[in-house]
Amino acid sequence: MLKIFSNFAIKTNPVKLILYFLDRNVMAINDIHEFVDSLEKAGELKRVKTEVDTNLEIAEILRRVSYTNGPAVLFENIKDYDMPVLGNAFGSIKRLEIGLETTEFSEIGRRITDMTKMEIPSGIFNKIKKLPELSKMSESFPKLEKSGPVTEIVNESPTFDKIPIIKSWPKDAGKFITFGLVATKHPETGVRNLGVYRIQIVDSTHALMHWQKHKRGAAHHDISKEKNNKTDAAIIIGGDPATVFSAVAPVPEGLDKYLFAGIARKKGISTVKCKTVDLEVPANAEIVLEGYVDAADVRDEGPFGDHTGYYTPKEPFPTFTLTGIMQRKNPVYLTTVVGKPILEDAYIGKAIERSFLPLIQMLQPEVIDFSMPPAGWFQGLAIVSIKKRYPGQAKKVMMGLWGMGQLALTKIIIVVDHDVNVHDMNEVIWAITTRTDAARDTTIINNTPTDTLDPASPKVNLGSKLGIDATQKTLEEGFEREIQEQVKVDDDTKTTVDSKWSSYGL
Repeated sequence: MLKIFSNFAIKTNPVKLILYFLDRNVMAINDIHEFVDSLEKAGELKRVKTEVDTNLEIAEILRRVSYTNGPAVLFENIKDYDMPVLGNAFGSIKRLEIGLETTEFSEIGRRITDMTKMEIPSGIFNKIKKLPELSKMSESFPKLEKSGPVTEIVNESPTFDKIPIIKSWPKDAGKFITFGLVATKHPETGVRNLGVYRIQIVDSTHALMHWQKHKRGAAHHDISKEKNNKTDAAIIIGGDPATVFSAVAPVPEGLDKYLFAGIARKKGISTVKCKTVDLEVPANAEIVLEGYVDAADVRDEGPFGDHTGYYTPKEPFPTFTLTGIMQRKNPVYLTTVVGKPILEDAYIGKAIERSFLPLIQMLQPEVIDFSMPPAGWFQGLAIVSIKKRYPGQAKKVMMGLWGMGQLALTKIIIVVDHDVNVHDMNEVIWAITTRTDAARDTTIINNTPTDTLDPASPKVNLGSKLGIDATQKTLEEGFEREIQEQVKVDDDTKTTVDSKWSSYGL
């Protein structure tokens, strides 16, 4: 659907090619260092100078800080390492607003929908008339540079050993990279992807890539495997906040993640070529770990204490072999911790939820609002409000959402009417208990895709879904009773009480 916005479309359109190189005057946070400065100025960051250990200590500090709505933390004195560690950087809505430079995350989704609606001009005169719109679009395209901050040091003897990778939980299988942006590209189309997957360190040059079956990186790997090829991959540590956010975001299939990063930050990112693999990576990253994933080298990964609040057991995953490292002279190691909600990933999830509401509404126009409560680790529960016009519409929306990308993994979907606030669980519970009959309004579908991490699924990646229609039922839907009237205060009484409220002394 959105392949026309990949980097490859630029090469075939002379107008876009010209616009691609236009000067870009939009300001944006360019890297983690600028982000740290911005957080510190806003009172959203604390520096810790006490020596801390990557083995469990940093993780426990970050969990305590996150659970108490504390600040981002920059650890400046790491035992056995000379590299600072940044954690909980995205652990509040305010910090995400600073990083993405917006107070309205849905703007990001609207930029994508606007692009899909824009007509591609034909003929030179139409192209000239469309120049202003095309210019706006071109500002989001990535730009390949010869060098950048991440190319300051190229390590010819790469090793994980000098990087302060943390161990989070006592029974974790070892140290895990938890906030690495894994870059791959589609072996056939070349469309680039960034995804965040946990990566277990095995030794100085080997790690295990936790590519869940439903993730785009895994799909790229499967295609390479069919061709008996290894998969080039780069693990990116740090970058500008919009690029980090983009790596987590479940963008529409075919949309280049580097372009999405540019859309999110309203300015295209700069990229550089890797030294040992055929990939482009953000030029402003802190560290880039280059290598390949070999389908023939599969090892047991885990256990790992994950965002469900449970340890995921050992499972076989392919091995990443480190072939090169590029880094800044003074890099910052960005990390995160996961566990029983609500931790840092909850806030990133909320930003994604808001960002993708316009895309959901484009495909499901009846949707008014959408919420994925953090306590349900996002994949577990979705609540949707709709403007209901016909019988069975709630089930239609459920099925549509279960057919949309990563929403296919959502375990439970609750559909409510437009008068219910999906972000207020009291209102949602009220709707379920007053507008739902268990036999009539629940839908269970067996043998459906589930999140790999779901601890309740009877089989890994396969389980059931529950849909709850909590909308007001109609006669056509078998509701034979008279619809009861909701209690509401009359206008005269409301006006009287409003005018006298201050006199009550309440």
